[in-house]
Amino acid sequence: MEKALRKSNPTSPGPDQIHNNMLKHVGESSLLTILLLFNRIWQERVFPLSWLKSIVVPIPKPGKDKQDPNNYRPIALTSCLRKLLERIVSARLIHILERSKWFVPSQSGFRRRRGTIDNLLKLETAIREAFVRN
Repeated sequence: MEKALRKSNPTSPGPDQIHNNMLKHVGESSLLTILLLFNRIWQERVFPLSWLKSIVVPIPKPGKDKQDPNNYRPIALTSCLRKLLERIVSARLIHILERSKWFVPSQSGFRRRRGTIDNLLKLETAIREAFVRN
């Protein structure tokens, strides 16, 4: 949880008005309480209904007519506690999937330290090698 909290950016809070900076500066006992909450959510498989709500803020697209509603993109502000739990679950899931070799070696999407450039370089290398071999 501490690792996930360190990776949290100072984003705007959701409806609960809890900021990531607040979470980063709470005491050890409060962190343990939050961890107990997260474990209870996980064990009981009951997600807090308040975490399903968000505040939608329309952000105008640059250089577009602000009178046209189509020229806005919505930003949903959700609970920072929810995002912290999602970050923890994602890290655990990725770790398990990587450790169990569930991903095929050529997969780059949704993997750390891998990107589409890796696959492009492999393709280019294969093409060059094929030209060398005629």
